[in-house]
Amino acid sequence: MQEIRITDDLDSLLNVLPPDIADAIRRIGRFNDLIEVVMDLGRLPESRYVRFSEANTPTPHEETLVLRDTEVTKEDIEYVVARVGRFDEDNRAGITRTLHRIAAIRNRRGDVVGLTCRVGRAVYGTLAIIEDIIMSGKSILLLGRPGVGKTTMLREAARVLAETKRVVIVDTSNEIGGDGDIPHPAVGRARRMQVASPSRQHEVMIEAVENHNPQVIVIDEIGREQEAEAARTIAERGVQLIGTAHGQTLENLMMNPTLCDLVGGIESVTLSDEEARRRGTQKTVLERRAPPTFDVLIEIRERHRLLVHHDVSEAVDALLRNKPHIAELRYWDENGQVRSERVRITPDSEATRREWGGKSQREEWATLPTYEVLTQQSAPAPRAEATVREATPNGAPALSAEPRKTMRLYVFGISKHRMKQAAKQLGVPAEFVDSLDDADVLITAKSYYRQRPRVITEAEQDNIPIYVLRSNSITQMENCLADLFGLTEATYLPYESAIEEAEEAIRRVLAGEPSVELSPQNAFVRRQQHEMARAANLISHSYGKEPMRRVRIFRA
Repeated sequence: MQEIRITDDLDSLLNVLPPDIADAIRRIGRFNDLIEVVMDLGRLPESRYVRFSEANTPTPHEETLVLRDTEVTKEDIEYVVARVGRFDEDNRAGITRTLHRIAAIRNRRGDVVGLTCRVGRAVYGTLAIIEDIIMSGKSILLLGRPGVGKTTMLREAARVLAETKRVVIVDTSNEIGGDGDIPHPAVGRARRMQVASPSRQHEVMIEAVENHNPQVIVIDEIGREQEAEAARTIAERGVQLIGTAHGQTLENLMMNPTLCDLVGGIESVTLSDEEARRRGTQKTVLERRAPPTFDVLIEIRERHRLLVHHDVSEAVDALLRNKPHIAELRYWDENGQVRSERVRITPDSEATRREWGGKSQREEWATLPTYEVLTQQSAPAPRAEATVREATPNGAPALSAEPRKTMRLYVFGISKHRMKQAAKQLGVPAEFVDSLDDADVLITAKSYYRQRPRVITEAEQDNIPIYVLRSNSITQMENCLADLFGLTEATYLPYESAIEEAEEAIRRVLAGEPSVELSPQNAFVRRQQHEMARAANLISHSYGKEPMRRVRIFRA
């Protein structure tokens, strides 16, 4: 694990606080855990802490401590205000050449009646988890709730990139480079442009590109429509853009009318009757309006747990069409190593992603050594002579035992979502395409084939094999895919034996055994075994790496 070093210059912050409050913080200690000090007029002063030593837990524990038993007075607030920099239009001030931020709450007359003194830290080494993405040259957007570490990671990205590229930071609130005219050493060789007013941030972004010839622009808190438009202009000029925005997930950003342009914008489109029938949707649907401004989107779920969407356009299109898509989960494990897992995000996964401590029924996880494994594709199978076949029953779901070539399938008049589920269950390398010109095989229903629509006649003219299903059922689809990929009856035995093994393990645990570990299986079989354990009110987890990943069943 790369060494992570934290610098905060905490004495500079304590020196601007009232002496008794500063002394209380020193007595408590835990300086590396301190988040902020809150002083509200007429209330007891408080300090808030988080345990950085527990960074590997999904949700770090936070707590609030009272610093003294007397209320904050007007003199206490004036003591702090007199010792910090000038408050700008966004009611933020700082301490020269530090990263600490002091935010003010004002009454109707403009008097300061509350202060939030937030500790600013430069964390060196935190970028190791996504350094390969940052160095790829792609434009990257970081999402996350306030306080999760977006700005800290952004600052480290600017420092690392500035070692080899021309980097300009557009620092609206001085959070990246610190207060004062001299940037904090944490930004390295990166240049910093300050913004006089938050409303002018988009103008300074364009000015940075036009006047200073940067290769990388770093911008914190894109929050207005003009800033989203400026970001698109920068990206279209070939400049790498790294920015942050508030919002926990990609779905949040898509529903934000101000910032949805960052992911291409969303608009309502009316489809033709044939296209609506092919998609299995209504005639009026939502579509992405333009290419996304950012190539990669990273959701910072927790301080050391990130969800990476490597292709924003593909992810947005999948969500708009109510289809699953693949993302990558990165996190620090208990040994301090960066781990990478493939995550299948389904349209209803927003609720499941709130449970980061366990596996969800609607999310399939498979450990991968690197992200490149996700992008590997086999050569497409050669097209055969024109054939029309009717899928015949082949038995139970099969599991592919040998590597097979990817086959491009075009489905017409049947549910593509169900077809993908069937392919997933069988473990076959099927690629579903949206154009008949790209397809190796056409799969349709008997009712549609009898009507002889244009797509059927075109497939016959182009000698594309046609498979006809009797019904739109999962069983018929599994039979068709088994026939297409040459799955034999012997292929079904591992599935049946794996289910029987799970049933036996459940009986043994219910009879008193503390735990039973099953034999290694693929992702689909493991999911069935997990569901069987849950149905029996038992606990199950997956252990190991592919292809030896296996399920262990035990009591709570």
